[in-house]
Amino acid sequence: MIVITRNGKTTVITGWRAWLMSAVVCATIAVTLVIAAFLVLGIAITIATLLIFAVPLALAFALIASLIRPVWRL
Repeated sequence: MIVITRNGKTTVITGWRAWLMSAVVCATIAVTLVIAAFLVLGIAITIATLLIFAVPLALAFALIASLIRPVWRL
């Protein structure tokens, strides 16, 4: 049974209509949670990939740049 009160008027939904509305709400929430989970998973995979590849690459470039730069002696 679903009870909705709007502008002082109460509407009661029972039976198969209440079951149908509950099923639609549950399905909507489930789809929303699945989309949010995939979004968070995609962000996590992106950050992990950047950390795995970008950090060692930056360290390698820094090492090569330090070997190439001229040494100034006074």
